Amino acid sequence: MQGGLKVAEKLAVGAFVFESPAGSPVGSVLYNEHLKLTDKSHIAEFAGYLMPLWYSSIAEEHSAVRQRAGIFDCTHMGALEVTGPNAESFLDAVTTNNVRTLQVGSAQYSYLLDAAGNVLDDIIIYRREKEKFMVVVNASNEPKAKAYLAALNAGKAKIDLVKPDRKIKTAPVRDMRDTETGPDCRVDVAIQGPASSDVLCKLADASVSQQLKNLKSFTFCQAKLANIDCIITRTGYTGAKVCFELFVHPKDAANLWQKLIDAGALPCGLGARDSLRVEAGLPLYGHELDGPYNISPFEAGYGWAVKLDKEFFIGKAAMEKISKTCKMKVARLELSGEKGVRPVRQNDAVICAGVCVGWVLSSATAGSRQVAIVYMDKDKATEGNSVDVYYLARSESQKNKGRKQAVEKGERIAGDITGKVVSRFEKF
Repeated sequence: MQGGLKVAEKLAVGAFVFESPAGSPVGSVLYNEHLKLTDKSHIAEFAGYLMPLWYSSIAEEHSAVRQRAGIFDCTHMGALEVTGPNAESFLDAVTTNNVRTLQVGSAQYSYLLDAAGNVLDDIIIYRREKEKFMVVVNASNEPKAKAYLAALNAGKAKIDLVKPDRKIKTAPVRDMRDTETGPDCRVDVAIQGPASSDVLCKLADASVSQQLKNLKSFTFCQAKLANIDCIITRTGYTGAKVCFELFVHPKDAANLWQKLIDAGALPCGLGARDSLRVEAGLPLYGHELDGPYNISPFEAGYGWAVKLDKEFFIGKAAMEKISKTCKMKVARLELSGEKGVRPVRQNDAVICAGVCVGWVLSSATAGSRQVAIVYMDKDKATEGNSVDVYYLARSESQKNKGRKQAVEKGERIAGDITGKVVSRFEKF
């Protein structure tokens, strides 16, 4: 929506403009643990951190999560604390979901928007106490999210384009990963897969084991595992029916990581994290949210997390318009993934009846099939519909042979591989 605008124009229409500071990537809290398990050649930069791509293989780690239990280093994810008597009101105004309905011990998926309706991040809010919340943000967006919330608290960011004089209550925001901000600090270690509960129970006493068994999706408790204080949440990013995230003090993360491995969990890298979330149909910021196509929550399949019946939230006017006018949507395709079949890739064209109706956003191999998350015409994204994908040129020789580097929507072109639209989200 605003990718081509200059900074001054973006500010004028209510966009929050942020430039991430330049810097060299740093190791995560668990970096030294990764070096014990894999070669440095398997470690790469991601969101400003040096993270493992895989330890054994992406396929093996993917399978472990679907069949047993895998653990992931998520210590690079941002964790912010919002506290005080205005915490609920502040978060309800700056996020799209209804924070006022959130009970202590429960969590909700939501979005941070600017006044123009641009998605700044997708987040999860955990209500720890009546006036204490934990907000988990994506690693790539953490600096932006902190800067945005600070600007709102300082009265330096636009709130409402319809009512420019609107004010919101402010609340303190603390970086929970920063050990200089207080004793209660947290980083995230995720354990995902059907055997996850069994692994955790090996580290828990009888009462905590019962708590774990009673936890439902998007609820949490605070308890000790192997004598390590944890916020234990039933959340995750793999689509696994049984999933947990463990928020611990940074000084305890390596100890917990090793104990989870000793209890039977397999370490998994970013490669499996991506293939699992693609198979499940889960969005990645910059691909299925925002990104080059400025994809909204409604197009991504998450309109339920945008409560238009709320009296106000930042970006509401834009979301109301998008909810009524959007003609594209995110869909999921299944295609052959047999050996020798060329994989589809980001930006490859989605073709219906010889016409480009959208593009691939993300793709992954899952067993003998490929799964692609695509952005395409709503009226062509019906489950069961047959669609083709056109492979873009990936080398000079392919370009010289006439293969296109880009395909425009509405352009007539023959596809290279046929697949079908499947359910928006996979069930496991």
